[in-house]
Amino acid sequence: MKRSGVADLPLHGGLVPRWLSERMTRLGTAITEAIIYDYGTSAFLTRLSDPFWFQALGAVMGMDWHSSGITTSVMGALKRGLTPKADELGLYICGGRGRASRNTPAELRSIAAKKGFDGESLVRTSRLTARVDNNAIADGFQIYLHSFIVNDRGDWTVVQQGLNDKSATARRYHWHSQSVQDFVVEPHTGIVGENQGAILNLVAKDAKATQAAMLDLVHQKPEVALKAARYLEMPKHHEVRPANVDLKRLGAVLAVAYDTELHDFAELLLLEKLGPRTIQSLALVAEVVHGTPIHFKDPARFSFALGGKDRHPFPVPLKTYDETISFLRRSLDSAKVEGNEKLDGFRRLERFVKGVEAHKSPLADFERLIAHENAISPSLDGRSVSGFARTRKRISKNPRQRSLF
Repeated sequence: MKRSGVADLPLHGGLVPRWLSERMTRLGTAITEAIIYDYGTSAFLTRLSDPFWFQALGAVMGMDWHSSGITTSVMGALKRGLTPKADELGLYICGGRGRASRNTPAELRSIAAKKGFDGESLVRTSRLTARVDNNAIADGFQIYLHSFIVNDRGDWTVVQQGLNDKSATARRYHWHSQSVQDFVVEPHTGIVGENQGAILNLVAKDAKATQAAMLDLVHQKPEVALKAARYLEMPKHHEVRPANVDLKRLGAVLAVAYDTELHDFAELLLLEKLGPRTIQSLALVAEVVHGTPIHFKDPARFSFALGGKDRHPFPVPLKTYDETISFLRRSLDSAKVEGNEKLDGFRRLERFVKGVEAHKSPLADFERLIAHENAISPSLDGRSVSGFARTRKRISKNPRQRSLF
């Protein structure tokens, strides 16, 4: 992969509540296992190195759909959930935020000793990626999170994030071993953050002559424009708006969940009888697991799986969240014992929704959908940082009056 994009990440205050962080750990672990089961650890690392996919992953896990907190919360959840399974899965997550980032060298050396890697080479890679993003690219962002993810074959991805106090924004940087031919010639797979115009970039191709004359990456920085293949602008506003979402793709998900005939077929694929709200969530999670890069151009859409802790687009439906985790865990456990029939059904669900989108997908009625989700929120134990959702106006039982598309 080449550098894959730039996006705004507004800074949001507050902590992730325990009731959400525990669920993010369980769901993030299950999503990762499903990807590894079907595609392998290298494929997961490739996904993780894509800033658009990463943003969709955070949104589908119920985190604020566009804030800088997605980076710390997702990487923290994955490290908590995957570390106990690291040897089984062949995937190791090192580093983290603040003090945890300083443990990266020791963690990498420990993994290298077990797996027969060149530990010092991995440590050098970790330090170099951090130094390039913190010092060589003088864009005003100071790195405060550094996560190094490596598999048992030595493939790796780095996800790190910097803070700019003046602009109240964050920038996330992605690196991937499979695409790096030269660490000092445009090595990023993606840079996510506010577009600040011309910056100093020592790893641009135009800086090659200057690099050769320098003893250290930090000195004599040439001024060049940081360019990106893709640009995702994450807006300042907190609420999810229709312009942030591909309404046709969202309409396909809603059709599969709520249209009786399509819903029945989705249940047949999943080999379980599930309510429409759970199928809506699973369809979006399936897209995160099996979707192609083109499907992640609108990460906000994935917040319609399990809402957000700040009530945007609606409170996190805890019952649906738990049912989604339970389904994935049952499917994964079944695959280990009885074969992968249930996981295959999960994969076919993603293809089915894609087919509906291509042939008969109506546009989602955005405002009606938001009203619907908020109306059913109390019955699903909807919760946000402000507390549990309260009962609102009842939804009509007439399907036509409550149609979401």
